[in-house]
Amino acid sequence: MTDRDVHLPVAAQPTVDSIVDYTQRAEAGGYDCAWLPETWGRDAVTVLTAMAERTDEIAIGSSILNTYSRSPALLGQTAATLQEVSDGRFRLGLGPSGPAVIENWHGLAYGNPLKRTRETVDIVRQVLSGEAVDYDGDEFDLAGFRLRCAPPEPTPPIEVTGMGPKAVELAGRFADGWHGIMLTPDGVRDRLEDIERGAELGERSPEDVHVTTGVTCCVLDDTDRARELARQHVAFYVGGMGTFYRDALERQGYDEATEIHDAWQAGERERALECLGDDLLSDLCAVGDPESARESLERYEAVDGIDAIAVSFPRGATEAEVRQTMDAVAPGAD
Repeated sequence: MTDRDVHLPVAAQPTVDSIVDYTQRAEAGGYDCAWLPETWGRDAVTVLTAMAERTDEIAIGSSILNTYSRSPALLGQTAATLQEVSDGRFRLGLGPSGPAVIENWHGLAYGNPLKRTRETVDIVRQVLSGEAVDYDGDEFDLAGFRLRCAPPEPTPPIEVTGMGPKAVELAGRFADGWHGIMLTPDGVRDRLEDIERGAELGERSPEDVHVTTGVTCCVLDDTDRARELARQHVAFYVGGMGTFYRDALERQGYDEATEIHDAWQAGERERALECLGDDLLSDLCAVGDPESARESLERYEAVDGIDAIAVSFPRGATEAEVRQTMDAVAPGAD
């Protein structure tokens, strides 16, 4: 059975309490895991701590902490601490993010993201083992670090993001899980082939990799409003957040992704929205009335190899709209 997770809103929220409230609502609704992004608002670690302290059963995870702004050793310490605070419910989501974030926001060079992610995972695993960390890599060279507390039990899984074939293949080789976004059901099937290829190279089973697919959802009484919010959300990511999302859609056969990206970059936001047609929106998102949204999610659940669907929300959705959507597609809501 496919798990139903929730990817908490990426847009700015009024308070930490409001984010915790979403998590508690997700726990009451039967969601399996609450994933928290770290974007341009509050740092994720502090908020994840509050989420862990005020919930009892739901798993909590970072999706994602980038592999540049924190050192691998610090990420290992953070994972160990959050696993302790959450009584064993934490899942560490990592990824390289992109130049728009790493270079513009953090002022760091965005070099060799795949190798950096791979080495970060290796080092975090060593930290979480409780043994002394000695690592000689291309991106990192460190020695002598060891946790001054008991290693976490159980060891939290380390899950990574990735959009291109090589990035997903790498996840299949070394990660405990993979997170995919901006993918249709057929797009996920293609990436699952990359997971299988990576698992074979790593001499492991693809079943060792927990696959989570994020799906933008918006379920409102005003179905036109729901579709427009989702359209604005997709256009923003395709047009305004580098080239990763554009490229992901092009790989899936949506040539209009280039038009969306170019229009957005030219400041022609309305034209970018017009380029994002209803067919693409329906293939990629679960929006509209409750029945239509659930049917869209069922298309993902039918993909053999997806372990969890992470319900996410348009960045322009209000608190009330997020809550309504979360309730409408909660496990067992239908």
